[in-house]
Amino acid sequence: MRRLIGLAVVCIAVGASAQTTIDLQGHRGARGLLAENTLPGFALAMKLGVTTLELDVVATRDGVLVISHDPALNPEITRDSTGSFLKSTGPNIVELSFDELSRYDVGKINPWSQYARTFSSQRAVDGARIPRLAELFKLVRDSGNQKVRFAIETKLTPHRPDQTPDPETFVRLLMKDIGDAGLTDRVQILSFDWRTLQIVQRDHPTVPTVYLTLQSRALDNIMASGEVDSPWNAGFTYRKHGSIPKMIKAAGGTHWSSNWRELNAGNIAEAKGLGLKVLAWTVNDRETMQRMLDLGVDGLVTDRPDIAIELLTDRKLAW
Repeated sequence: MRRLIGLAVVCIAVGASAQTTIDLQGHRGARGLLAENTLPGFALAMKLGVTTLELDVVATRDGVLVISHDPALNPEITRDSTGSFLKSTGPNIVELSFDELSRYDVGKINPWSQYARTFSSQRAVDGARIPRLAELFKLVRDSGNQKVRFAIETKLTPHRPDQTPDPETFVRLLMKDIGDAGLTDRVQILSFDWRTLQIVQRDHPTVPTVYLTLQSRALDNIMASGEVDSPWNAGFTYRKHGSIPKMIKAAGGTHWSSNWRELNAGNIAEAKGLGLKVLAWTVNDRETMQRMLDLGVDGLVTDRPDIAIELLTDRKLAW
């Protein structure tokens, strides 16, 4: 009996240790602290000690991959050459050359916007430009950081093919930049539009693919009602598979990255039982981070890596 109890204790300890390494992802660098998707923001996230730099990429007219959450210039964070915030949504980035794009300043939130109230702790970085993906890779290389990873989201939508390259071209541009930097073993590719993830899996099967999901009024890329099939999911329908984890497993993904509000003990356990890693986004307060960790997520995607690091340290969790 003692031996059985001892074995049980060992198993519990092994199970607990398996849960203690968290993938801490700095969302758009450290958006809660410095301007999003800018080199200073990524540098700060690395200094704080994140595991992974999370970022978004789009392409310019001349085929340069740049780091931007929005496929069109966002007036809430974009100033023109005169220093004035754009009055409305600017041109699609794919319509601009990289030189033309470089004339815009994205180092500050428009103080009159709702966005500014949401991120009142963000410090401005006047003069920051939308960087090339290659510039971020150089920044990391020059810093000497040989461990930080990259979670790169392809920003495209099946509803606006005019805003981005087609999925095949997008993946080709992305994987060329990654390969040229020698970072194929330090990236994961993520998207709400699963078409790019299928291409990555076909052409670069060793690269982890992260399947993003959201079910909201603004965006529902799952369409769980089953009334129509989602154009986002590359043919892997909720109607056929019956759950999001099963959809992602059938699609060949390695990770499920979900809006934290849509995660619960049941679907996290199901995903883990299928061999998937589970990430929660975007988690910015200590209470919600605590709840996600208690549910057993494998990673936190956060605008406030400083708060997350404090919590992980308090809980004696590695990241």
